[in-house]
Amino acid sequence: METIKSHRDFERVYTCGRRYNHPLIRMTVCDADNEGDSGRVAFVAAKRLGCAVVRNRSKRVLRVAAQGCAFPLAGKDIILFATPKTRFASPDEMHTALCSLTRRAGLATSGGARRG
Repeated sequence: METIKSHRDFERVYTCGRRYNHPLIRMTVCDADNEGDSGRVAFVAAKRLGCAVVRNRSKRVLRVAAQGCAFPLAGKDIILFATPKTRFASPDEMHTALCSLTRRAGLATSGGARRG
């Protein structure tokens, strides 16, 4: 899974992207720079969520949910933000929430089947 690494790309997605919210996840979606690019994903957990252990667990659960929803999506750059409720969510709950957000954003792929 390719991730968004540069500050410039992160800022572009954050400022130009469209935002979708769920109690467990916040998602920002923007078209990739080049039309043929495979998509990229960034996982963000702010310091206000808690200590490093909590932030790392939140990002790990987001990563598992993203893999289950067949991320990254071709031609899209996506930032996934952890919320305070993310730390208490199971991977299955996160998968359901993320699939719900992708459907709402019109990005749903064929079924979003859970890979295990």
